[in-house]
Amino acid sequence: MSDAQVISEVPINIYQLKKELDKIKKRDKELNFRSNKTDEYLAQITSIKNHEELFDKIVKLNIPRLKEQHIHKIIDIAPISAEELKVILQSYTITVSNESMKKIVEAVAEHISK
Repeated sequence: MSDAQVISEVPINIYQLKKELDKIKKRDKELNFRSNKTDEYLAQITSIKNHEELFDKIVKLNIPRLKEQHIHKIIDIAPISAEELKVILQSYTITVSNESMKKIVEAVAEHISK
């Protein structure tokens, strides 16, 4: 077995993962068992209309200490209240003001498809 090396680690959200699985599906014509299960799961939970636009909108809010990995997690979970966002961000060593949390939640609410 070959020794695999990680060249770089880049955080992605579930929507980017779905796009990558679709590319693999086109290339290989069929997914393996694990990829197939992941694709089924992603089809059930995706609810944001335009995730790239939402990512850009959150970045443009210029919230201090909010990094790319935090934004991807916010997009994955799509919190609809400041309390939900606070719970998400508690797993990181980051503090975000209530005003900034409200701005993030408003941006997410605009992009959630009903």
